[in-house]
Parts: sequence; C-alpha cells; structure tokens
Amino acid sequence: MSTGPQVPPALQARLVAFAADVLGEMEPVEVPAGLRAVARFAPRKRATAGAGPLWSALQTDPFRARVARVWATRTASAVADGEDLLGGAGDEVVPQGGAPDLDAAAGAWLRHDDDWPALVPPDEPADGHVDARLTRAAAAVDRARAERDEAFAAAQQARDELAANQRELRRLRSDADRARSEARRAAERAAETLDESRREREAAAAAHDQAVRERREAGTLRDQARAEVRVARQLAQARVRLLLDTIVDAASGLRHELALPPLDQLPADLVAPPAAADVQRQGSRGRSLDDPALLDEVLRQPWAHLLVDGYNVSKTGFGGLPLDEQRRRLVDGLAVVAARTGAEVTCCFDGQETALPPGGYARGVRVRFSVGEIADDLIRRLVRAEPPGRVVVVVTSDQAVARDAEADGAWVVPSATLVARLNRV
Repeated sequence: MSTGPQVPPALQARLVAFAADVLGEMEPVEVPAGLRAVARFAPRKRATAGAGPLWSALQTDPFRARVARVWATRTASAVADGEDLLGGAGDEVVPQGGAPDLDAAAGAWLRHDDDWPALVPPDEPADGHVDARLTRAAAAVDRARAERDEAFAAAQQARDELAANQRELRRLRSDADRARSEARRAAERAAETLDESRREREAAAAAHDQAVRERREAGTLRDQARAEVRVARQLAQARVRLLLDTIVDAASGLRHELALPPLDQLPADLVAPPAAADVQRQGSRGRSLDDPALLDEVLRQPWAHLLVDGYNVSKTGFGGLPLDEQRRRLVDGLAVVAARTGAEVTCCFDGQETALPPGGYARGVRVRFSVGEIADDLIRRLVRAEPPGRVVVVVTSDQAVARDAEADGAWVVPSATLVARLNRV
C-alpha cells in the first residue's frame, strides 16, 4: 500500500474508473489474480462494484505501471484530438470526476510524481487559482504536443527505415531470384552433363561387354584350334608311326618270307637286261580280289586294316535274317578272321543314336554306327585317315564307295568274296 499523502476521493474515483476501463481491455491471462472476479462484471459496474479491489490493485507496481502506460497513450491522443480521457470532444464536455486538473493529478499519481498533490484542485477553487490551473494545463498540453511531435518524428523515421528496409528487401529478393535462376541453369547443365556421362558410361559398358564376348569367343576359337592342332598332330604321329612300323615289319617279313640270297649281281651286270614280260599280279592295288585265299594273304601283311560295309555284306550273305541277327552273325565271323590273320577289323553300319554298338559283340572287331551320315561316308573318312603305304582293304559292292576307296589307295574286295570267306570259317 502507498504511504504518501492521502488521495482525495475525487482523484481516487477518477483512477478507479480509468483502471476499470483498462481491466476490460486486458487479456484474460494478463488479469491479476485479485481482479479476475471484477473482470467478469459488466463494464458499467466494474468501477462501482469493484472499486475496492481495483484501488488495491493500483497500489501494486505491475498493474499501476500498466494503467500508467495506457493513461500516457490516451493523454497524447486526447490532446491531439481535443478530447477528454473519459468524455467526448470539445470544451463543453465536462470530464468525469472534476476539472481537467484532476486528470493531470491522476497522471502524476500514476507516474509516482511527488507533485501530484499540487495538481489536485481544491474543493472550492478560488478565482486566483484559475489562471494557475490554466497555465499548468497549457504547459501539459505543450508537453503532450511536444511528445506527439517526437512520436510523429519517430514514426516518420520508422517509416523511412521501413522504406529503406523494403528497398533492401526488394534488392535481396532480386538477388535471390537471380541466384535461383543461375542455380536452375547450373542444375540443368549438371543434369545434361550427368546424362551425357551416363550415356558414355553405358557405351563404355557395352564396348567392354562386346570386348569381353569377343575375347571369350577368341579364347574358344583358340582352344578349338589348339585342340584341332593337337588332334591333327596326334593323328599325324600315329600315321607316321603306323607307317614306319608297317614298313619295318613288311621289310623284315618279306626278307624272311622270300629268303633272299646274298647280292650276286651289280648294276653294271644289268645294264641291258632282257625285256620282261608284262605280268600283272592278281590282287594288286586298284583291282578287286575275288579269291578268298588272296584276301587272307593280303590281311596277313603287317598292320593290315579291314574295313567292312556292314549291311552291304550281311544282306549279300544272309539277307533273310533280322537286322540284329545279321549284324551279330557278321561280327562273329569277322572276329574269327581277325584272330587268324591278326589284321585290324572295323565294321560300319548305318544309323544309330550313338556311334558305339549297344554291346554284346565279339571282341577283336571294332563296330561303328554312322551318326548324322551314312555308313558309306564313314568308310570314306576312315580310309582317308590312314597313312599312305598302309594296307587297307575295303569290303563293299557299292561302286561309288569302291571308286573313292581305290582313289585313296585302298584294296577293294566285293562283298561276295568276304561272304565266301566267312562260309569257310
């Protein structure tokens, strides 16, 4: 509570009425706890019904300072407009609670001005005091006008600063727009560069994959070529070795068979030999061998190879039997020939799922079925695979096969000759 001079009832009523107006304008959260019930009163009843709580709240600094700020603001506005704080416009309006000096006293009391008692008009003012009060009121008006001018100047300065800030804001927005445009163009260029890089990367990846495929294909071709070269080398070595063994065995067997005497004639003794008769040995190369005995003689030569056109022979000798029985009977007979002559025997048949026989054939006879070709072509390939100089005997009655075999240096025997030889087994 204030310990200063006693506040006159008129001034106290003036302060309570103004505090009631300020309380009606406050937000609910800003209302002091002791005035919350008063704030719920009707506006016309707050100053009368809530006078006690309002006057008690004015003794506290927070609420008194809030009311003082509102009083100063309204005083400046009222002076500028020629209005009373609680009344209307013009000089004919009588302020509530007393003369205008009472308002000056109320403002001084709210500002904690110690001179406020001097501003309170007496109960019955004398005529001599009217001029003093008018002088003080004029001074208050001058002060209010000065404050108004200062407020107008501050407002103008604030407007100038606002305009400058708006110009700066427009400039910053323009700079931001340019920056966004440049960023957008940079993003577009970056996207184009990225797309080009992706296309180049995809092209490089495709080229790499193509190179890998070509390398893989080249490796496959290289391996195939190496395998073919290896097989060709092995075949050449086998042919040379077989030819060499054939020549050596043939020479040794011929020397032993003929029992050649020591050389008793020299080249000079044979300068003019008598004309020899044109003798052609039966069974020479390029002629058919009709004698089964001559066939045995040929097959006993070292490393002789007998190639048989299977179905051509079996159908010639025992064509009335089923095909599997024909094959078995032919192979069994060839096994006996191979055992007696020591020759290599290969029998070729047409058409099976695999080149090898299903099993159960006699040992010592190589049985082959043609796959993807006829037996005639298989026989031709077998003849061409043999080295020149080896004794190769082809048994067939097919004239085309016979011509091709003789052209490749093989002996050709009719199928009937081999059938006759098998019947003597």
